[in-house]
Amino acid sequence: MPVTISQAEQARRNIASAAFRTPLVPLNADAPASLYLKLENLQPIGSFKIRGAANVMALTPSQQLDRGVLTASAGNMAQGVAFCARRLGIKATIVAPETAPAAKIHAVERLGGQVIKVPFAEWWQTFETRTYPGVDATFIHAFDDPHVMAGNSTIALELLEDLPDLDAVVIPWGGGGLACGIASVLRALAPQVRIYAAEIETAAPLAASLAAGEPRVIDYKPSFVDGIGGKTVFPSMFELGRKLLDGSVVVSLNEAAQAMKLVAERNRVIVEGAAACAVAAARSGRAGSGKIVAIVSGGNIDLSKFAELVAPG
Repeated sequence: MPVTISQAEQARRNIASAAFRTPLVPLNADAPASLYLKLENLQPIGSFKIRGAANVMALTPSQQLDRGVLTASAGNMAQGVAFCARRLGIKATIVAPETAPAAKIHAVERLGGQVIKVPFAEWWQTFETRTYPGVDATFIHAFDDPHVMAGNSTIALELLEDLPDLDAVVIPWGGGGLACGIASVLRALAPQVRIYAAEIETAAPLAASLAAGEPRVIDYKPSFVDGIGGKTVFPSMFELGRKLLDGSVVVSLNEAAQAMKLVAERNRVIVEGAAACAVAAARSGRAGSGKIVAIVSGGNIDLSKFAELVAPG
């Protein structure tokens, strides 16, 4: 079910002590539209994921949290869960794919999270079963959870307060929890706003599923865009996305890398691959004209990889 306005407002109160209200700034570059950046990369963990993690843990009974928490994540939700768990004094266990970037894994470990690295298929299975052998803890889903989506939806409340006449929003699509959370509130309060998912060409299951009219499995290829993309779309998230979104804009790896470089040069901001997809999609013209916001979902990328991607030539 979509997030309600009352759930979004409650979530804003729940996360106030953990998550920041992030700035909305113009992109200092020529583009087919007036582009703005919602800088979620400035959150304490460098990602929007702190919003959903903080909200779901605020709403989970203490006797469940005392068992510790478990999540499956390539890095950003892992950091959100580990950050909130440390504040509560409980154990956090993270199941991560072997392809997860070292910067994100090290960040989780600095926050006190225990990381279990597994093959991609085993990692994805953890999403589906919401368990991991030998770990007795409360599972926190990275996206397919109404409380997580409600935490994410607080971004929409801030957008409408800071830019009430916005025309479109472009949101990275990983599992769909960010896009569907934001879209739920926008559809209720500003139904005229166009809402697009952003995906990368090497892993765009939503675009394939929307074209087919049902969830489809794609040929997933790992890349520097590690914060979004999977082999398929959960049926529940597909149904929400199909109802709430105006479509998916798929960008190339080169477009994403160029967006990373542009934001660094013009705004002096480091964005990770997933966030760069939203910027690239917004700049492409495929999200239309007017005032367009790209959700800069995170900035957690290995600096050596970032330097390689934005280097001249």
